[in-house]
Amino acid sequence: MSIQRRLNRNINEEEQDFIHVMLSAMDDGKISAQDANTVIKANCLVAIYHSGQAWTLSLLLTNRHVLKKVQDELNLHVGKQRQVDDTTRVHDSIEDCTVAGFHIPAGTWLFVNLWKLHRDPSIWLNPSEFIPERFLNYHANLDARGLHFEYLPFSSGRRKCPGISFELQVLHLTLARLLHAFELGTVSDTIVDMSEGPGLTVPKATPLEVIVTPRLPSMLYDFNKQEE
Repeated sequence: MSIQRRLNRNINEEEQDFIHVMLSAMDDGKISAQDANTVIKANCLVAIYHSGQAWTLSLLLTNRHVLKKVQDELNLHVGKQRQVDDTTRVHDSIEDCTVAGFHIPAGTWLFVNLWKLHRDPSIWLNPSEFIPERFLNYHANLDARGLHFEYLPFSSGRRKCPGISFELQVLHLTLARLLHAFELGTVSDTIVDMSEGPGLTVPKATPLEVIVTPRLPSMLYDFNKQEE
């Protein structure tokens, strides 16, 4: 929305900022419209990171005794031959074992079946029905960060979803704003295909097409007037 407001405003050359420069590159065909937001966000993050790192490296290069001290400590505790531990690497069971009566041979890849866990009728009432209110009453105290094993929407442990904080703090507010501002519908009121595609993230088998209709007074959507 912020980018669209800038596109709609008449800005002379002297008032242009970094975002306007990026948008002008898009107008020249150097950046596709689809990638514009991604490119602008990436460049902003790089600019922020570069500013801090430039000063940090400058200080270290000016005070090389501190640089050597840091590297000596890294050599002591990390070493020079250690490889990065890939969080997506699948680990095997290191020896034969028995868990809950099931024999697990050494070298077996183990996955927690979250699909089955979240549809266990002994834990969830009508588990296949969409009842978000369940998390406001009899499951209100469940922890979504992985402390309660009956509910692991972000998985658990060191490999849990890195976007958990964003989802719990931001995503529900974004969804609430969307639902408050717009009516949502499908093309020709067709029934949404809820088929699941293959993959660990369970993508939709068919793309979702949504018709968005404003439901608030028109003046609330005129960002230019709001800025004035």
